[in-house]
Amino acid sequence: MSIRVNPDPSTDLLAAIALNRLAQSTALQQMASGRSVNQLSDNPAAASEDVLNHVQSNQDHQILQNLSSLSSQGQAIDSTLNSAVQAVTRAISLGVEGANGTLSDSDRQAIAQELSGIRDQVLALANQTYQGNFVFSGTATATQPFVLDNTQPDGVKYNGNTSVNSIEISPGHTVSINLPGSQIFTSPSGDLLGALNGLVTALQNNSGIAAANANLSQSFSVLTTQRVFYGNALNEFQSAQTFLNSDTTQLAQRENSLVGADLAASITNFDQATVATNAILNETNQILTTLNLLDYLK
Repeated sequence: MSIRVNPDPSTDLLAAIALNRLAQSTALQQMASGRSVNQLSDNPAAASEDVLNHVQSNQDHQILQNLSSLSSQGQAIDSTLNSAVQAVTRAISLGVEGANGTLSDSDRQAIAQELSGIRDQVLALANQTYQGNFVFSGTATATQPFVLDNTQPDGVKYNGNTSVNSIEISPGHTVSINLPGSQIFTSPSGDLLGALNGLVTALQNNSGIAAANANLSQSFSVLTTQRVFYGNALNEFQSAQTFLNSDTTQLAQRENSLVGADLAASITNFDQATVATNAILNETNQILTTLNLLDYLK
């Protein structure tokens, strides 16, 4: 019986070394990236699904950024409208006081002057800006919405538009994020700025005060009703943020299950490949030493 010895084992040894070097490189890449799939060839199905996972995750993060900005803007607008409510509440109280028939003309003029100040305050609130944009101009955010104009029947001109901005707050769900100022401060259902102007005039002329007070009360009702829109919007933003935060957490967990590396296994694989490589190198050295000795003996 004869034993055949490979006269040139270098090819097999080099192939074994290359295979173990690849295993080392793969393990190192997994340890560095925390991923078991770092290129398409590692796992085509998982890589493809991971791409879709990333698309959804990026979309969620973008919407969350938008919602964070919109929530801050909505809170600022709600605060502005709250200030308007407080100012008009004071105006209603002054209107009731001014309707007292025992007041002197000078008393009514003093009340009218204070009401003019409140009118100017509400006008300034109606021209409120957020990050340089007018919030009550509809979509014409670069245009100051309201100016006093005696040529107008109510003494106020609206320069904005009646359009609204919308945003997608979750996949397939779009909501309006603003109301035009004409719907809040100069609505046909209750013209707040016009009612304030009317009450000032009524007190100055001591005529039609009761009717002016009624108009102001109706306008105040419209203001408080329209303010509810922003409260509802803030609640909807919060609900969307809660959902999207949960979704991003689930997507991260899904990504980890798809392509996340088992760190302990990667370390073990690296150590085993290193040991195997060193063993082959030692064996190669012994073989080369033996071959050199045989050559010498010849």
